[in-house]
Amino acid sequence: MTEQFDVFLCHNSKDKPQVKQIAEQLQQYDLKPWLDIWELPPGRSWQRLLEKQIEQISSAAVFVGEDGFGPWQKQEIYGFLSEFVDRDCPVIPVLLPNAPTKPELPVFLRGLTWVDFRISDPDPMYRLRWGITGKKPDQQINFKAQTNPVASTVITEILPKGIFLEMVKIPAGSFLMGTEEAEVIRLCKEYKTDYYKREMPQHRVNLQEFYLGKYPVTQEQYEAIMGNNPSDFKDNPKNPVENVSWNNAQEFCQKLNDKTKKKYRLPSEAEWEYACRAGTTTSFYFGETISTDQANYDGNDTFGKGKKGEYREKTTPVGSFPANKFGLYDLHGNVREWCEDGWHENYENAPKDGNSWNENNSQTNLRILRGGSWNYDPRYCRSAFRLTFNADYRYFNVGFRLAVSIF
Repeated sequence: MTEQFDVFLCHNSKDKPQVKQIAEQLQQYDLKPWLDIWELPPGRSWQRLLEKQIEQISSAAVFVGEDGFGPWQKQEIYGFLSEFVDRDCPVIPVLLPNAPTKPELPVFLRGLTWVDFRISDPDPMYRLRWGITGKKPDQQINFKAQTNPVASTVITEILPKGIFLEMVKIPAGSFLMGTEEAEVIRLCKEYKTDYYKREMPQHRVNLQEFYLGKYPVTQEQYEAIMGNNPSDFKDNPKNPVENVSWNNAQEFCQKLNDKTKKKYRLPSEAEWEYACRAGTTTSFYFGETISTDQANYDGNDTFGKGKKGEYREKTTPVGSFPANKFGLYDLHGNVREWCEDGWHENYENAPKDGNSWNENNSQTNLRILRGGSWNYDPRYCRSAFRLTFNADYRYFNVGFRLAVSIF
């Protein structure tokens, strides 16, 4: 039986990395794209395979990049796309981020509305899904997280070199921030330290909706904006960037804002914990225990009733472990993440509106880190755990995640 696909991706081989990224995003929205590197086995005639498959695919996307149309792409356009036209199926011109200002399109595409990945408003991924399905997607799309899917809105910013930055809308809401007193007492007694008193008093915070990075900022995203990669673990460009100070993160936000005319920033400490918990009240968004199948940390069983697991001894590509109910990844472990706030010894007189806390005796040269890291015990990776360092502190387990209030 012939496998069913939603869209045929017609592209120049030089544009394959960008087209592959788009294909991966389409899969997250439960669409099945036909991409040659995924579907053409070695040693087989691609023409014959396409002839069999084309009849079953209901739409086509024709990608245009800076190099125009490649020779194989032209064969696909003139040899196969007529089949879509004959069946009255949508054929969607898609301009990639590096497409020229006035792209050359085949005659039969010139009268069609296109999807433009050179701009972020309107959201090109939203428009592409609309063209493929023929149905205008609801803004609250069903994001396919690895655990417990949740309705989320994902906005894609296109960075230089065609790098994608995905931001997830976090709904307005209320939550109890910090750790309840009985649990703090237990932690202090078990680990023989008063360290955890900084997570008190537990208090209610009411937040407006905002957007938060689906992942920590990656090395390829950082390099696209800053022109350098300070990380120690450079084996994969999709690893989170590390070795960045709070000051470095602020510089990144400023340069990104200059390019996009938006207002990207670091999340407040309250925003970070609210988004991490995603409605949970347990130590981790997975529950009271954690395993190395769920996050990248040092593998120790020093919290809850977990078992000793794999110690990877470095960062891992973002998105390698299950998301929380908001569709966010890597909040427990991988890299510690800077927040906007200055340091306070506890939550006495903390803001109740979710804004960053930079007044009331904050030590402004000391800034907040959240989330633990690849070389931390589980107790330091909990949703409520707080840590502080100087704003110029850099280390191979320190990164950051972006926030923005309004797109």
